[in-house]
Amino acid sequence: MKALFLTLFTALSLAVSAQDKPEGLFINSKAPEFNLKDQNGKSVSLKDLRKKGPVLIVFYRGNWCPYCNKELKGLQDSLQLLTEKSAQVVAITPEAPEGVQETVKKTGASFPILYDADAKLAKAYAVAYQVDARTISRMKAGDIDLLKTNNQKETAWLPVPAVYIVNRDGTITYRYFNENFRQRPSVAELLKQVQ
Repeated sequence: MKALFLTLFTALSLAVSAQDKPEGLFINSKAPEFNLKDQNGKSVSLKDLRKKGPVLIVFYRGNWCPYCNKELKGLQDSLQLLTEKSAQVVAITPEAPEGVQETVKKTGASFPILYDADAKLAKAYAVAYQVDARTISRMKAGDIDLLKTNNQKETAWLPVPAVYIVNRDGTITYRYFNENFRQRPSVAELLKQVQ
């Protein structure tokens, strides 16, 4: 009986932890709409962006992440190639507006960078995960107070680095989702996918 109970407890624990693990939205899903403020205080909506062409949505962790900065700098450097295909680029972060301004300084980004308060949009796109206490402590030891940086009160949330391409109809046509924050899609790959 003990063995059966232990097996059931283990299975239930694995199921619960698997439910907490983000999977991201999949190709052919409808993209959740948004209307958030960019680095200049301007409202940016997915609905308005889609009217102009496909929308490349990039979820990134914050200006403290060198891999995020490299990805955003690469997008900025190739922005003309993307806009020639009528693509609209937008980046989304749970980092407070002050951090967004730092991202702009570090990457030169001229495309909209949106503040996602409490990672609500990241949760809607199923890319948000709760940062464990150990990681928060390690980051704090490295001078990154994640709760303060993200204006979050009790629970720290970050997005798994993800990129979606959403067509004019609001359907996801491309998805990049990788829990390994060191890896990002190349701009060449994204250019191939923009239609």
